[in-house]
Amino acid sequence: MTIKITLPDGSVREYPKGSTSMEVALSISEGLARNVLAANLNGTTVDSSLPIHADSKLELLTWNDTDGKSTFWHSSAHLLAEALESLYPGTKFGIGPAIETGFYYDVDFGEVEFNQDHFKKLEDKILELARLKSEFKRQSVSKLDAIDYFNTKGDEYKLDLLQNLEDGKITFYTQGNFTDLCRGPHIPNTGFIKAVKIMNIAGAYWRGDEKNKMLTRLYAVTFPKQKELDDYLVLLEEAKKRDHRKLGKELDLFYFDEEVGMGLPLWAPKGEALRQNLIEFLKKIQRKAGYQHVASPHIGKKELYITSGHYAKYGQDAYQPIRTPDENEEFFLKPMNCPHHCKIYAAKLKSYKDLPVKYAEFGTVYRYEQHGELHGLTRVRGFTQDDAHIYCRPDQLKEEFLKVVDLVNLVYSKLGFSEFKTQISLRDPNNKEKYLGTDQMWDLAEKAIVEATQERGMKTTTKEGEAAFYGPKLDFMVRDAIGRKWQIGTIQVDYMMPENFDLTYIGSDNQKHRPVMIHRALFGSMERFIALLIENTGGQFPLWLAPVKAIILPISDKFDDYAKKVADQLSDILDVPIELDLRNEKIGRKIRDAEISKIPYMLVVGEKEQNEETIQVRKKHEGDLGSQTVDEFIAMFSEEVKV
Repeated sequence: MTIKITLPDGSVREYPKGSTSMEVALSISEGLARNVLAANLNGTTVDSSLPIHADSKLELLTWNDTDGKSTFWHSSAHLLAEALESLYPGTKFGIGPAIETGFYYDVDFGEVEFNQDHFKKLEDKILELARLKSEFKRQSVSKLDAIDYFNTKGDEYKLDLLQNLEDGKITFYTQGNFTDLCRGPHIPNTGFIKAVKIMNIAGAYWRGDEKNKMLTRLYAVTFPKQKELDDYLVLLEEAKKRDHRKLGKELDLFYFDEEVGMGLPLWAPKGEALRQNLIEFLKKIQRKAGYQHVASPHIGKKELYITSGHYAKYGQDAYQPIRTPDENEEFFLKPMNCPHHCKIYAAKLKSYKDLPVKYAEFGTVYRYEQHGELHGLTRVRGFTQDDAHIYCRPDQLKEEFLKVVDLVNLVYSKLGFSEFKTQISLRDPNNKEKYLGTDQMWDLAEKAIVEATQERGMKTTTKEGEAAFYGPKLDFMVRDAIGRKWQIGTIQVDYMMPENFDLTYIGSDNQKHRPVMIHRALFGSMERFIALLIENTGGQFPLWLAPVKAIILPISDKFDDYAKKVADQLSDILDVPIELDLRNEKIGRKIRDAEISKIPYMLVVGEKEQNEETIQVRKKHEGDLGSQTVDEFIAMFSEEVKV
């Protein structure tokens, strides 16, 4: 018997039933087969050695594919564990997943004091084992046998993981002398791994619970070629210079303080100026697009989030409730803005002619992130969302969704984020109980997103199981300076929340109807967006966005009064703050400091400028632009500062 295999280019080939992905690759070319790491079979990543028994869609995965890299790094985690077990017998293992830039493994070293001095020895052992080209062999085992294996081995962490696994669906993978509890998939053999670097060492509580034992988390990365590792390490060095945490402090933008609280940024004047420049930029665009700006409180009653469905989903992971003197009254720090906006919508009866209604808010929300998850501005506990919610008729849904897509493209292009990816996030069809709403609601919402992206000719990836609990979404992903992927913007279609809050409008038939709700954020978290903006620009913002756009540098204190006069003129006409450097320093030092602070324009004044009522203009990266009158500079500046 034969089966039909449909390849990504649409071509269909016939193969004997039971053929593997690797055999398909060999039939195409030996060169391709040498590079195949795994396969995507009908939307699921599988071993290239897995027999195929029915007509299927097949994509062969290599190092150039995201899922190919993920499989490579997952297999590398197993090889890391084998090396550790060889070097340090008795080591116990937690979990070892692939991550965005490599992988990690949580390890219990027992009495061994593992530190950075051990890194080179471990790297050498990994490469030694890799050269053996050991195959990754999959084996199905019963739960009883799996428990017996890890009891004998004395690994309580694997036994803990086994508790929640269903008998009949448990698999082991073995390579060389190491066997691990794992669903897979894996690369064909260890020989693909040619370069390794142990990147970091950290502490991690087992299962993320501070009540459990602290394990050692080893972060590492591997590559199929040494040159790729060398290039990556060079990239990391460049990224260190662009790290938003480093630049944020150097440019006096934001700070963190343990007494204030972990994950709660403090915005300095320049940082707040940067935030406000972004906010005003987006507010102007939103007003033109028909949005109305609203504001909501930082707390809400527990009942509000019960109605929205958020409490049932996230209540256990939220901050503890705020209790008032009334023993029956509890509030929560606002974890999201949408329930508040629903209440604003419900406050006044709407007609079908009033829709769409578009509410926008730069609202600060609070979510508890574990200590180990916090990272500068990219993951914090208090952040501001450029949140908007569109309430529209069902017949308006696709049009309004497309308008948001166009808005995303406009905003990102203005901010230099031309290279972004889009992902359609759907519910898990095999685990529907995790989501609110009916099948009909989900079918309509998912269809609207797919059709809208197709109409705009967007290249998207689709991920099942990553939808919000109330509806599917279109997420916008960008990469930072070292290639890590971050979600920023999102558009979500929601039939459920209008149902929960009993939102209605009066239709043309004079009857009540239910609106559809679109959740929309372009920046997403302002904090994360600014972090990425800092790293992508290296802190050198375009003139319109720069927190300090110009600084006046008098050559000596004799010209301070003239410098102040020019600063007042420019501030009044340009309506932007102009800094003054009145320090008793030489002009060369003042210019260097202004360059380090990445200020776009430096205006030098001395005796000649005072007598002629001019300014000497210097521009970052371009140097001396010569002498100009204040009016000439204003004309040039005004043209350049336009968004």
